[in-house]
Amino acid sequence: MFYSIVRGAASILFKIIYRVEIIGIENIPKEGNYLVCSNHASNWDPVLVAVSFPRQIFWMGKKELFKNKFLDSFFKGLGAFPVDREGSDISAIKSALRVLKQGELLGMFPEGTRTSGYSKEYVKPGVAMLAVKSRSLVIPVRIESNYKLLSKVKITIGRPKDFSAKEDKVNDYEQISDNILRTIYSL
Repeated sequence: MFYSIVRGAASILFKIIYRVEIIGIENIPKEGNYLVCSNHASNWDPVLVAVSFPRQIFWMGKKELFKNKFLDSFFKGLGAFPVDREGSDISAIKSALRVLKQGELLGMFPEGTRTSGYSKEYVKPGVAMLAVKSRSLVIPVRIESNYKLLSKVKITIGRPKDFSAKEDKVNDYEQISDNILRTIYSL
């Protein structure tokens, strides 16, 4: 309920401050577990992706966002949960796998931080590990915008893709994550 209210208000707000164009909404499955993976250039990206999807997305967010008690309650009320980006955060991994096991959408930014474009140096293996361990397909999403007031925001949603490897090896995760990121930037 809370998610729907906030999503509706954000949708109205973004229609006022941006010219949002959504391409590929038909590529969003009506049910089932999927990883929603997008490029990340702005703090507005999780909201823009969320208002583009008719289903709730449970976001993994950097732990620093949850330090303030009000923001902690707000983000958790939206289904988000914290992740420590500096190391292996077992609690966040368990939360992510739980979301996927329940047949939900898990939102992640494969780069792990805001960037201005594709760069192999930003590739993080976590998204691949979750895709392989949960056997979830990835819905690639690309956001293109300069984020200036009244400017166009183009959100392209690709078809779900299977990025799981034949073998589940840690050293394969970085390559799989790179393939996911390249797919996003090719949309």
